[in-house]
Amino acid sequence: MAQSNPRFEQGPPAEDIRNLFGSIAHGYDKANDWMTGGLARGWRKKLVKQSGAKPGDHVLDCATGTGDLAIEFAKVIGSEGKAVGTDFCKEMLDFAPEKAKAAGVVVDFSLADATQLPFEDNQFDIVSIAYGIRNVSNPKTAISELRRVCKPGGKVMILETGDQQNPVIRSAFNWYFKNIVPRIGGLITGKKSAYEYLQNSSSQFPSGKEFLKLMQEAGGFEVTECTALMGGASFIYKGTVKSA
Repeated sequence: MAQSNPRFEQGPPAEDIRNLFGSIAHGYDKANDWMTGGLARGWRKKLVKQSGAKPGDHVLDCATGTGDLAIEFAKVIGSEGKAVGTDFCKEMLDFAPEKAKAAGVVVDFSLADATQLPFEDNQFDIVSIAYGIRNVSNPKTAISELRRVCKPGGKVMILETGDQQNPVIRSAFNWYFKNIVPRIGGLITGKKSAYEYLQNSSSQFPSGKEFLKLMQEAGGFEVTECTALMGGASFIYKGTVKSA
């Protein structure tokens, strides 16, 4: 059995993260697009495709922020499906309903902590979280919660930053995210320190096979797999929930 790694089980204090995202909510979307060149939007679409989402599915997106991934799912599952987006930061979530309306989709948005989801077991066909798992107070607990509310045979989908595989590319990306990203984020939101924290949290969080170990430790999955994006700048993780 894989050994547990306490370093990856204890995340940052929830209140600190809530306040951090609340302070940058007004410029979060613009800063994110500038920093990633729009790549993150394409990667969310790729996650939706890999999830196998189809019309009529029930989908929960946790740490939905301003709603981007929940909206992408809603476009695929259609009016016969149900899309739910939750986040524990009200300031971020406040921007989501208008974005869904502008996209012509219906998403139910509500406040909730990914480590304590207010849903019964086995409620959703797909449960997702994008760029949020490293910022929860206990990543393994959050993974267990995502799996708990997902139906047997359903998919838990996670999109998160990663550590570049190629040393040369890794060095270039590390320089960019350490020196340029905080400046862009600070210029747009006025909170450079928030983006310095986000960069540091990304560099210290497990990715690839190490994160798959964390999913396996959380338990309840028949299969766990991952797809590297841009050589490991981010990863899409997919866990198939064990059938009854």
